This record gives sequence, structure tokens and C-alpha cells, in this order.
Amino acid sequence: MKPLIIGHRGASAHAPENTMAAFRLALEQGADGVEFDVRLSRDGIPVVIHDDTLKRTGAHPAKVSSLTLSELKKIDVGGWFKSNERSYQNEPLPTLSEVFELFAKASGLLYLEMKSEPDCLSELAEACCHSLRQSTLKSRVIVECFDLNGIQLIKQLDSDIKTAALFEPNLRTPPGITSSKKLIDKALSVEADEIALHHRLASPRTVLSALDAGLNVVVWTVDDAKWINLATSRNIAALITNTPERMISARSHVSRI
Repeated sequence: MKPLIIGHRGASAHAPENTMAAFRLALEQGADGVEFDVRLSRDGIPVVIHDDTLKRTGAHPAKVSSLTLSELKKIDVGGWFKSNERSYQNEPLPTLSEVFELFAKASGLLYLEMKSEPDCLSELAEACCHSLRQSTLKSRVIVECFDLNGIQLIKQLDSDIKTAALFEPNLRTPPGITSSKKLIDKALSVEADEIALHHRLASPRTVLSALDAGLNVVVWTVDDAKWINLATSRNIAALITNTPERMISARSHVSRI
């Protein structure tokens, strides 16, 4: 099985991450979908941005949660990105609804990562579920979160929404759950449909154990073409990458295993 290629925050190696420009470029390059991050504005609107502040991508000191959608829309989140091909000045921060509108007219999966402080996670989960119900994309969206309480909340709100338990080594993975069995048990305990592993955790043993447990396996974030062969031989469902065009090209040269 050849893996799906999912653009990490869009085609983020060639356009500013988590912007409509990056998502459109990923689609133009032939990506099978995109991964992106969602937070809440001060007025409770789901918006697409990774960091909790605008410092890195918007040259603005404020926290995302301290600004209304109207205020967030005035901030340029594309001008920081350096490209020889084009300028991304005045690229606005997208809402979740705008991303859904784009993909309503295009094929592809959407890996929606919830980003929130624990005390706001329930509000974010409810907002994401509401947006999904208002869209036509529910069957194509996979909600993921490092805080597995978020996965549990999504399943309680709507058991039909697909989810992925996110794991990475060191910082976010609590001590003692990095073994294959414990990672998979954690994912199953919150009724996740998939397990999204940092590439350092995607050992053959862990991948096989996850598949045996009925979990689709997604690996992030990989830009090295060697992962196409690895994913094909291990039946990994999808690779999340900053460079979808390069990985799609590599995939086209791999024979089916």
C-alpha cells in the first residue's frame, strides 16, 4: 500500500504555513490532503494557526485567544515567509470555515489538530464539531490532538467523527508510555481511529502492533523520500510532509510492495 501524502500546514516549505495560499499550493501539487492547526479567537471562532501567539508568523505580540476574529484578520501572516517565486504579503489568517469551503470544492483529507490550553479544550472541541456539522466534509476530516482528553471530547460530542491520537517523543509524551503497547493502549482508550506518530516513534514493531489493533498509522513530519519505501513496506496509511510535491514524485517511482 502506497501512503497518502498530506501537506504539513499545507505546502509549508514553499508557502507560509497554515494559510489558504499554502493549502491551495498543496492541492495544486497533488497532495492527498492537508494537516493544519486550530485555535479559538477571543470571540470563540475556530481559526487556523499553530502558535498560541502571533509573534512568529504575524510579527505581533498578542496571543491568538486575546484577539477577536476581526482583529486577527487585520494581521499579515504571510509577509514573514521568504520566497523567490512570489510575495505573500497581506496573507490573512484563515478561519476553519474558510478551509472547509476550499475543500468542499476539492478532494482530499483534512487532518485538523486541536491546539488549546486544557481549560479551553472543551470549548474548542465543541466549536470544531459545530463547524464540521455545518460543512459537507465530516467523512473527510480526522481530528487529532496531543491532549488525548480532546479526542475523548470529540467522540463524546459526535462518535462518527474520525480521530487520531498524536504522539511525539520527549516533551509531549509522558514518561513511561513510549513502548508500542502503551502508545496503542492510550490511543484505544480514547477510541481513536488512527495513531499519528512522530517519525522517531514509527518503528516496525509499533506500526505492526497498531495495525493489528485496527488503527490506521500516520507518520509526521517527514521530508526524506526514503519514507516512501518505508511506508509502503509497513502499510503506513499516510505521511505528513512539508514538501508534498517532492514526496508525490518519489511515490510515483516506487513499485507496489
